[in-house]
Amino acid sequence: MYTIKPQHNSNNNIEAIELENANKTSYAKILLNLGASLQELKLGNKILIEDLTPLDYKNTYASSILFPFANRIKDGEYTFNNETFSFPVNEPGNNNALHGLVFDKTFEIVKQEATEHQASLTLVYNETLESKGFPYTYTIQLEYILKDTTLDLNVSITNTDTKAFPFTLGWHPYFVSKNLYESSLNFDSNQQLILDERCITTGTKTIENTSVFNIEDKKLDDCFILNSNEVQFNTPDYKVLIHSTSKESFLQIYTPPRANTIAIEPTTGVSDSFNNKMGLQILTPSETYHLNWNIKLL
Repeated sequence: MYTIKPQHNSNNNIEAIELENANKTSYAKILLNLGASLQELKLGNKILIEDLTPLDYKNTYASSILFPFANRIKDGEYTFNNETFSFPVNEPGNNNALHGLVFDKTFEIVKQEATEHQASLTLVYNETLESKGFPYTYTIQLEYILKDTTLDLNVSITNTDTKAFPFTLGWHPYFVSKNLYESSLNFDSNQQLILDERCITTGTKTIENTSVFNIEDKKLDDCFILNSNEVQFNTPDYKVLIHSTSKESFLQIYTPPRANTIAIEPTTGVSDSFNNKMGLQILTPSETYHLNWNIKLL
């Protein structure tokens, strides 16, 4: 039987939710006040995602949901329907807006269910205030479903405003390996983004579509245009398949200043998407966009 347990803070408010199976080989920890981000994950008794201490969440954005944009917006500025808007610049060194607006929001529990075979948790954040950079209201619903060897994250974005708005969506999980140098990725791509010194997209380049991307000692902050919706991560200890239902799929790979750790980020758009339009979508009033990300232990 799976269990769902709340963790309370000093004010007795629920701060985190733990999902776990009976033999403790499958486990997920989700922090409600950090954008409902998945901070720990174990599948098939293999640790895939762990606390990134000493790195701070405000710098890593670990497992955050990236909305209304993934990655960066140059100078925080964009134009939509002939009107210019400015997101807050939260990457001051590069003068960019970074990773959207919901990574630090507090989500509420709307449904939870534990059975013999799985645990599911549904969380929601309702944005009712129009911000300067994104003057629209919306609702984000996240459904985490944990099984013995899989985790599903179902995302639903609803436009609750009277105006259409632009968006891209991403997820920022970090995976751990016992030896990242000897780990690799499999993905189908023959195009890589060209990024400037501020990590802003300036174009694309054709690359050799190799079957294996060896990580070795590469310092990565790279983005690839995917020809398929799957990415496989191979470590000496485990292999996982990361699947997305997005029609347009991009892969951002980032190695943080922490040993044997790598961010494998599925996104529906790219750096500066609100300006270059790569992967940019429009959500009309009352419309809902659905996306599933699945992590499967192989």
